[in-house]
This record gives sequence, C-alpha cells and structure tokens, in this order.
Amino acid sequence: MKQRVFSGARPTGKQHLGNYLGAIQNYVKLQDEHECIYCVVDIHALTTPWNPNDLKDNIREMVLDWLAAGIDPKRSIVFTQSHVPEVTQLHTLFSMITPLGWLLRVPSFKEKARQFPENVNYGLVGYPVLMTADIALYKATVVPVGEDQVAHLELAREIVRRFNQLFGATFPEPQPRLTEYPMVVGLDGYRKMSKTLGNHIELAATPEETRRRILTAFTDPARRLRSDPGHPESCNVFHLYSFFDAVGQEAIARDCRAASIGCVGCKELLAQKVNEALAPFRERRAEIAARKGYVEDVLRDGAQRAEAIARSTMEEVMEKVGLAWNEVKPPKVSSGVTK
Repeated sequence: MKQRVFSGARPTGKQHLGNYLGAIQNYVKLQDEHECIYCVVDIHALTTPWNPNDLKDNIREMVLDWLAAGIDPKRSIVFTQSHVPEVTQLHTLFSMITPLGWLLRVPSFKEKARQFPENVNYGLVGYPVLMTADIALYKATVVPVGEDQVAHLELAREIVRRFNQLFGATFPEPQPRLTEYPMVVGLDGYRKMSKTLGNHIELAATPEETRRRILTAFTDPARRLRSDPGHPESCNVFHLYSFFDAVGQEAIARDCRAASIGCVGCKELLAQKVNEALAPFRERRAEIAARKGYVEDVLRDGAQRAEAIARSTMEEVMEKVGLAWNEVKPPKVSSGVTK
C-alpha cells in the first residue's frame, strides 16, 4: 500500500518562490508514489492576529497556486482544515495528555510570543497539539518538512507515542520527509523568504513585477565597485540562480569572479530565468482562476473525502478513551412521555 502523506500550510494568500522551492514542488512529486492529503490550516491562522475579511481570499489564492503548480485534486485530497471539525475534537483529546512543559519549550512558541506579546493565547501554546491532530486524524505516516521544522514533528511523534502507550496502538508515528531545498533565503540575503518580512517574490507576479523585485535584492556584501571581483559563494542572487539554471551557474560564477559581469547583470539574468521557469505556472493559474467555482468545488470534494477518513479515526479513538456513545441506547418515547 502507498504511504499516506499529510502536509498543511497556513493561508497566507498568494505563494512565493520560497514556498514553491521549499514545499510545493515537493508536494507535486510526492503524488507519484504516495497517497497525499494537503490541507489549508485555517484554524492555525487564528493563533496570531488575523483579518476575517482576508481569510477566505487567502485560502482561495493559496489553493490556486497549489493547483497551478501541479497538485492534482483527483490524485490528492485538497481541503480546508475547519471544514472537517473532527480535527478540533482530536485536538481536545490530545491536549488532555500533553504536558504543558512540552509545549512551552517549543521554539516557535517563544518566537511568536516575542512577536505578539499582547496575544499569547491558549491556541498559540497549543499550536503543536493541533498540528499533531491534523496529522494523526488521517493516520499519515509521512510529513514533508524543512530542516527547521523537524523539531516540531518530533513533538507530534511524542504526543502520538504517549497516546498509544496510554490507550493502545492507534496512530502511526509520522516520519519526516526532508524537502530537497530545506530553506530559501529571501531578497534581503540572510533571512528565510517570507511575505511577512517582505523579502519574497510572488509566483503569480507579472514578469515585470518579478524583475523589479529581483533588482532590489541584496548581493555580494564585499563587492563595492562594478570593477571589483565578485564572491559568488556569498551572494544570495547567485544562490537563487542555482535553482533555475544549475548548468549556467558555473559560467556566472566565473564571470563574477573576473568582474566580467556586475551585480545588476546577475540580477537581470536571474529575473529572466525565474520568469521563464514560472511562465507555464502563470498560464495555468490564469486558466484555473477563470473557471468560476472550480476552487470551491475542489475544496468541497476534498473535505468530503477527508471527513470520511476522520470519522473512522474518531470512532476508534472515542472507543479507546472511553467516550464511545454508540453503546448508550436513547430513551424510548411513547405518547409523548419519556419512560
């Protein structure tokens, strides 16, 4: 049998180059050999300040990018987290067996608490428990992650392990599948590409918008004049170039070190390669966006398929924790009087 993959992403709207290189293209490849479940985790998005008016649009834009990139809703389940309410039920049960100390040591919690000191809420502390419920509800065995997320998945494995020890073998321990490109540095040259940080390149941007963004990129910090020899090994533009033209990268490095090409020239070449690579994606995205109601139909169908798995899992879980209700017979009613 094929292994089951689960991966979820917060609905941040249109996806950027870092999302594609670090996750989405891996999602597409996994479909060939695995049973894949891809979820827009909208409940997770509520753990930090959000705009309700933007949430629905952000979900649609993200799914549009996923579909345009090659995620096939006929081969994979694509759905929105909140549309399968069993996940909150399992989250509650997991929260009963997860020590608070486990959650307070999570690096992402500490980071978010510093970022949003006025919004350190229960949901933020329990974020990893909900993440575990996402994975375990569908009994996924493989979770594609970047190197920076391996620690979070290990916590999910601990929670699953604890449940199995207390109530008997129920869930498989999910295994990480490291992405081919663990981290994509943004245009600022040193931080992970992120929309929040504003150092990103949107996949759906126009060719000219892409070019303008890349021309703002930070390059070789040691190169001050056009005539100075470059240091491609320390230049993020050169690093990004490797994702799109690994063969031509060697020539770029040679010309850079010889000062035959300047930083602006390198940026122009990168913009050209990025636009060439994204042209088919952008064409497919426009076609899908023009199909009225298509994204909503994909999510509706995905939720139905996901819920069938979720119901089966929760029937087993409720029985094991002692909350099964199907053994309790409803009271008989006769002539309007309960006996």
